[in-house]
Amino acid sequence: MDFNALISETAGQLEESIRNKYHVEISDELGFTGRKGVYDILDNLLSILFPGCYCDDKIRETEMLSFLNERLRYVSYMFMRFLKDCLKYNCNLSCAQNNCSCEKRAEQVMESLFRALPKIRATLITDIEAAKKGDPAAESLDEIVFSYPFLEAIATHRIAHALYQENVPIIPRMMSERAHSRTGIDIHPGATIGESFFIDHGTGVVIGETTTIGNRVKIYQGVTLGALSPFDSQGAPLVGKKRHPDIQDDVIIYANATILGGNTVIGKGSIIGGNTWITKSVPPNSMIYNTKD
Repeated sequence: MDFNALISETAGQLEESIRNKYHVEISDELGFTGRKGVYDILDNLLSILFPGCYCDDKIRETEMLSFLNERLRYVSYMFMRFLKDCLKYNCNLSCAQNNCSCEKRAEQVMESLFRALPKIRATLITDIEAAKKGDPAAESLDEIVFSYPFLEAIATHRIAHALYQENVPIIPRMMSERAHSRTGIDIHPGATIGESFFIDHGTGVVIGETTTIGNRVKIYQGVTLGALSPFDSQGAPLVGKKRHPDIQDDVIIYANATILGGNTVIGKGSIIGGNTWITKSVPPNSMIYNTKD
């Protein structure tokens, strides 16, 4: 076997495919240095929201304001570069209609995100309190912050969702998939989730893009809030349609339940038992469970 010849042949075939078929950096406007840059920004945002948990150094109270100013300036500088490149790569009609440059759009996104951060933290506090209230095994709020995977998942989601609402491409999904890989909890950045949300255990939870979840909802491991995808006459999935369920306030969904469909509504105060399969709406205050003879 002439490996030099084989290497040359393989390299030539791959180079042709990269040039002519698909290459993530085929556009000069997409200047990503890779996912590590986005992950670094995400880690810094998490450290801003919870310095005691996500910061490598111990921050004294007298140093807190200085630390926050420094981290916010760092995020502003680093994130702006990614945002401008990403928006240029995906520049669309809405940008042209508003007569704005991608750089101006990036500034608007950064302003919107920074203004959202205090509210995101306040909402996350309600999530932590819901975990403490909903899990008798939790001995303290600190235990939840340091050890419960749902907090990283929902904190990441609330950041990614703020960017998703600003029509930022690619980056919100990169953030959500980082949380997915680290926690086993898969929340699409498009999902809308209310306050006092708690995922107990967390492993294997899937929450789809057009899902809406109300306040004080608790779900367990293995729950899927998924799609019954609508199809066109050719059998292709329709884009831009509501595909995932609505979960109203004060609902509990037990382990491995599957709830599907854009027209499916789980009414306020309902309890969904484990291993159930639901594709139709459930009235408020219902109790749904499987029985075996």
